[in-house]
Amino acid sequence: MIYFVGAGPGAPDLITLRGKELITRADQIIYAGSLVNGELLAWAKPACMAYNSASMTLEEVIERFKAGERKKQMTVRLHTGDPALYGAIREQMDRLDELGFSYELVPGVSSFSAAAAALKAEYTLPGISQTLIITRVSGRTGVPEHEDLRLLASHGASLAIFLSAALIGEVREKLLEGGYPPDTPAAIVYKASWPEERILRGTIDTLPRLQEESGITKTALILVGGFLGTGYERSRLYDPGFSHEYRDARK
Repeated sequence: MIYFVGAGPGAPDLITLRGKELITRADQIIYAGSLVNGELLAWAKPACMAYNSASMTLEEVIERFKAGERKKQMTVRLHTGDPALYGAIREQMDRLDELGFSYELVPGVSSFSAAAAALKAEYTLPGISQTLIITRVSGRTGVPEHEDLRLLASHGASLAIFLSAALIGEVREKLLEGGYPPDTPAAIVYKASWPEERILRGTIDTLPRLQEESGITKTALILVGGFLGTGYERSRLYDPGFSHEYRDARK
């Protein structure tokens, strides 16, 4: 069996219990070494072979899968965060389907969740935003025209922007062109949950300066929206004047 496992955002104890248990049983682990915390490999059994996919092509990863299947081994494919987000797993799963290999996916804690925790923030505040958009700007991997950040910004929703720290000037321009006010709260969170985590707070207008002063160009999330501010409405769920299935309204 082959398991695609979400390694979490960085801190070893933010992997799921299921993910950790699979690591302890694996005969071989193929991990994204440029992003996955190497401390996770300490849970592997001594005989387990580990392969860093940072220097591998898709074809080489598939060959490792094949080798494991020939030996009737259990393989863990360890991806950073949650593999369903920017994990490049579809192309791997399609190859495994063609080969007739069985596999399962194990979700993980995404860095956008770890970044919110670091900021002590909630993306969905009553009266501010009930929508979170997860996106990126075009780089070596393109973004469809209808998902251009300028268009997404027009919704005024909370934003978690991946893989774009090196293009932060472009991010600022597109956000402003899309309708966000320059003083909209924004933050850069570098390596959320890692020991070297850094949090930079500012506004959309100050994002380029924050990036320039910090020198952060990768492994960071850009978060934008009123949820980073101070104003919001009280939740109806816990309002004493609000009735629901489990509680009657109180005076």
